[in-house]
Amino acid sequence: MSAHPPMYFKNRLYYVLLAAGGLVALAGGYAVYMMEHHGHVISGMNNQIVWGVPHVFAIFLIVAASGVLNVASIGSVFGKMLYKARAPLASLLSIAMLAGGLAVLMLDLGRPDRVLVAATNINLTSVFAWNVVLYSGMFSLVILYLWTMMERRMNPYTKPAGFAVFAWRFILTTGTGLIFAFLTARQAYGSALLPPMFIVLSFAWGLAVFHLVQTVLYAWNDKQLDPLISQRKKNLMGIFVIGSLYMVAMYHMTNLYFAQQKGFERFILIDGGVFPNLFWWGYVVLGNIVPLILIYAPGLGKTRCVFAASSLIVLGAFSLLYVFIIGGQAYPLNIFPGYEASSSFADGQIASYSPTIYEFLLGFGGLAIAFIVTTISVRVLNFMPQDKHYITD
Repeated sequence: MSAHPPMYFKNRLYYVLLAAGGLVALAGGYAVYMMEHHGHVISGMNNQIVWGVPHVFAIFLIVAASGVLNVASIGSVFGKMLYKARAPLASLLSIAMLAGGLAVLMLDLGRPDRVLVAATNINLTSVFAWNVVLYSGMFSLVILYLWTMMERRMNPYTKPAGFAVFAWRFILTTGTGLIFAFLTARQAYGSALLPPMFIVLSFAWGLAVFHLVQTVLYAWNDKQLDPLISQRKKNLMGIFVIGSLYMVAMYHMTNLYFAQQKGFERFILIDGGVFPNLFWWGYVVLGNIVPLILIYAPGLGKTRCVFAASSLIVLGAFSLLYVFIIGGQAYPLNIFPGYEASSSFADGQIASYSPTIYEFLLGFGGLAIAFIVTTISVRVLNFMPQDKHYITD
């Protein structure tokens, strides 16, 4: 017989995990200090690659923070009780990931002490200024939404708050896509397909993150997820994965239609070294095809398979964002179509980029912030989905 009850070991493990998350967050803070003290010269970023690995982490966290609210919206807006029980946890994850993503974004851009200047001097002609409003509005609305769900006397206002969050998250993800869509200084960007593509990608990425957290939460509390609930969520995840793969394919096919974009597409899909490998093997195969097999193949689709599929979807998301953000900057802008351009400023040359440890520490620091916020909140408040046997919708 064990000398200590199981709860003792769980409490001990909880504090160990929390301490580990704190250490990773502190490592991210150390990376920020080093890059602020020595300058971004110690990172792999340069005049051509100005958005590095930290932006890959930040964009993933922000897009997934919007997508995870899809779980809450299905419950509050469309009245599906199965998902309504999961709305508080989905809202918590949205706040946690948004906090982690914005922390990375703000600390990587340089001069984070001047964020108040950006917040109080809004330039309405800048899409970056729009996002200051969108992010702060998202925080406020999701916190209000949580209040209406967790305070009984505020329950009558849950549906209006859910509608507001539903609309705002679409606007926020559209704004994230517009950051790139309005940026014509890179061959990869400047496409009207990017805002809807980011919206569809957010559905798959958000649901994958939600499933990972929910599975761990159920295992931690020695509970078994109802097979019917798991089946519903598994099928929905498969639809989102197919939709996101379709949107990415349309983005590249649209680029291939235009002669000026064929060089960029060849670079990304065939000749770009690490970028084609990450795109085809990291995103298409591991991030989409393998998860779809795990979800839909006969004899699979069980809890462990869906957990593995969710993990691969997240890894595929990072692969796609690395190709999109880093690869999109590495390929030179075709300033004079039909002519070769060269100068001492690296015009017409493919930029090189090798991320350093400081960039990865900052990125993982953002993940650690999301982890800490989620872990403490789940421990202190009751975010565990309360399933009832009402699954008739």
